[in-house]
Amino acid sequence: MRRRLILLSIAVTGMVVLAFLVPLFILVSDLARDSAISAGERDAESLARALSVLTVNEDLSTALDVIGEDRIVDVNGSVILPNEDVVGVPLSEDNDAEDLTLAEEGNSFVASVTGGAAVYVPVVTAAGTAVVRVLVTDEEIHAGVARSWVVLGALGVGLVALAAWVADRLGRSMVIPVKELSETAERLGEGDLTARVSPAGPPEIEEVGIEFNRLAGQIGRLLQEERETAADLAHRLRTPLTAARLTVDGLEDSPDKDRLASDLDELQRTTDYIIREARRPVRQEEHTSCDLGTVVAERIRFWEPLVAEQERDISVSVTAQPTPVSAPAVDVETAVDALIENAISHTEPGIPFGITVSRIGSSVRLVIEDGGRGLPEGFKLERGTSHGDSTGLGLDIVRRTVESVEGSLSIGRSELLGGASIQLDIPLSTASD
Repeated sequence: MRRRLILLSIAVTGMVVLAFLVPLFILVSDLARDSAISAGERDAESLARALSVLTVNEDLSTALDVIGEDRIVDVNGSVILPNEDVVGVPLSEDNDAEDLTLAEEGNSFVASVTGGAAVYVPVVTAAGTAVVRVLVTDEEIHAGVARSWVVLGALGVGLVALAAWVADRLGRSMVIPVKELSETAERLGEGDLTARVSPAGPPEIEEVGIEFNRLAGQIGRLLQEERETAADLAHRLRTPLTAARLTVDGLEDSPDKDRLASDLDELQRTTDYIIREARRPVRQEEHTSCDLGTVVAERIRFWEPLVAEQERDISVSVTAQPTPVSAPAVDVETAVDALIENAISHTEPGIPFGITVSRIGSSVRLVIEDGGRGLPEGFKLERGTSHGDSTGLGLDIVRRTVESVEGSLSIGRSELLGGASIQLDIPLSTASD
């Protein structure tokens, strides 16, 4: 935008300057020509008056001797006598004959000749009509024209440059606020709810900045209210959950009691997650990173007692290379827990599962697979869609965590264990720890 304003200003100013300079160039040339010819006419008339006065008492030859040939030559002049003799600068052109004839008839005029212009002034004497001729050369006619053109051209270039500078300053006053608005909008889109602009620039852009700040504040308030509402609702669930757990604990041991207890545990974990997420400021840890391999190893140690209790075989393969990812550790922990919990809760006790963490190019790959029945045919990961006895929230948490760092999630069947296989590909973090 700024460049376009400058180019537009240069184009418009250039056309205006050109429209003025072309007539000025012509006018300067005409003025120089008129000035040179006027000087030639004055010299010719001066010689003619001197001859006219001197020939009253003297003959023409004596008058010319009084004037002196040097003076005639100094003004680049010639005096053509009635007998065709020439005193002063010799005539070099045959085509002067017609002009001489016209002058001898008593006419004073200026004629264009090769190399310039000739001024003819007749002088009537007792011996006949003599003609004074003064040549104004092209060098005299164009003297100072080139210099004047250079000055005018430099002035025109200066005006165009000045217009470009003014356009740049004006463009800057508009572009900088717009650029700041764009950068702040990008920050807001990335989750920085504190992003605000300093309204500046033309009134229209300043008004946009004010409205943008108002919009950003309204978005922050709406999100905060939504999160507080979600946290409040989740917190209210704890009382009936506690009552339900006490009731289940009072039941006799049976498969139904175990199923109810497992469902209550999952509901409790979901409630705790909602409360924790609602109370954490949006993208508070947006620019933090963690090591995926380290997080996986820690979560495996956390789940080991339950895995041992269910007599499951678990294979863990974590690369020794660093696996930094641009995601908060708490989010990665929640995602890994959701994957492990899915593998345990949706397969029978004793069913093996495995976790692999490896580096593939510029990404980290996490694969968790089990030996269960696998996912239902036609399974699609969509928020709010449940399959069987699953809420679908666990995989949705994983999906959101992966997509927040521009990673990908793919679901399929394990070639090794025959059950479900979930693969995460997360770009390596560029931040140095």
